[in-house]
Amino acid sequence: MTTLFLGTLAAFLVLGTPIFIALAGAVLLAMWFAGDLPLAIVTERMFAGLDKFALMAIPFFILTGNLMNVGGLSRRLVYLANLLVGRVTGGLGVTAVSASMFFGAISGSSPATVVAVGSLLYPPMLKGGYGRPFSIGVIIASGSLGIIIPPSIVMIVYAAVTGVSVGALFIAGIGAGIVYGLCFILYSIWYAWRNDVPRGDVPPWSAVWGALKDASWGLGIPVVILGGIYAGVFTPTEAAAVSVVYALFVSVAIYREKTLAELWHTIVDSAVATAQVMIILSAAAVLAWFLTATGLALEATSAILGMSANPVAILMLINVAVLIAGMFIDAASIMVILGPLLYKVGMQIGIDPVHLGIILTVNGAIGMFTPPFGLNLFVASSLGDVDYGQAVRGSLPFIAIGIIALIVITYVPAISMWLPRQVYEGL
Repeated sequence: MTTLFLGTLAAFLVLGTPIFIALAGAVLLAMWFAGDLPLAIVTERMFAGLDKFALMAIPFFILTGNLMNVGGLSRRLVYLANLLVGRVTGGLGVTAVSASMFFGAISGSSPATVVAVGSLLYPPMLKGGYGRPFSIGVIIASGSLGIIIPPSIVMIVYAAVTGVSVGALFIAGIGAGIVYGLCFILYSIWYAWRNDVPRGDVPPWSAVWGALKDASWGLGIPVVILGGIYAGVFTPTEAAAVSVVYALFVSVAIYREKTLAELWHTIVDSAVATAQVMIILSAAAVLAWFLTATGLALEATSAILGMSANPVAILMLINVAVLIAGMFIDAASIMVILGPLLYKVGMQIGIDPVHLGIILTVNGAIGMFTPPFGLNLFVASSLGDVDYGQAVRGSLPFIAIGIIALIVITYVPAISMWLPRQVYEGL
């Protein structure tokens, strides 16, 4: 049965079958041919996999990000970031990274961040002398910050399949996101200095203050979400629900740039995106049960630990494996397929599960713009005259920078763990 399952799963993935069909279908076929387990278990496990309180946060965070995107917040954030850092060497590149950090703290989505920031910054970067490869690369790479900076949908998925605290993951993502983004900022400054890209003008203080006031309502969302969680006012799921009410109020009553019909379309789009995530999670529950029931999870864990008992070596193996996986599947799917298995490996050798979750998230972020199937590479086509080949060429130096950031985050646990340990006892 094991051979049949692995062969079927590999065939499904090679053929490009949707992830949820590949996971649940492989289990179903293996059980059917084995004939010793009732097939109804597949359906039962799919529903049981969604019966988790933490997963309720996903539709709310998706809707919050979409509401603020269509409500005009992305334009305000980019304008504010440009006024704050546009004057430095490599200012527009630094603006792309900074704006992605801001927007990632609201949307939790990498592709949404690429579209929101890239549509506003790509044309000015070309006119500013940055060159097409760098302009494309910095936008699609910075967009990956959307799944590292909290709130992160990918972190919620990891928490759902492993039982790790969502709040601890969120606060751990702050340090990791800053280090990851800082690496891109330093490269942007170096690139502009080396290529003599002209610096922007120093804006008047009145313009900065005006932009800050204009964007302050949108910037209040991360404060509401993270402040409420860490002050103990509400859980991450409750924070997500509150953020929807706040985002709806800001979009309708404050910014007022969209009609009610357009906001309704945003709600429908968010429901579709939620369904796509949830059906993958339901299939993942089937996979997790199957791996445990058949002993495959134990065998895989033993095989990995048999290679080395050194945490440094194990972490290197995990990074290599997940980076390769990220070339073919998205970050949420990586968490679904590999999260439970690597969680058990980490527990065996003393790797904190929160730190491991951040490592997997950063790996998934790099995979978002790694060829051949990095999603951000395809989303870049929305920027205008960008094709896949140009997106790949632009991404290559940023993949190297991202891996450097990954190594630092992996082997300096304090980057991720210092803040959570100040809030959560026992980590």
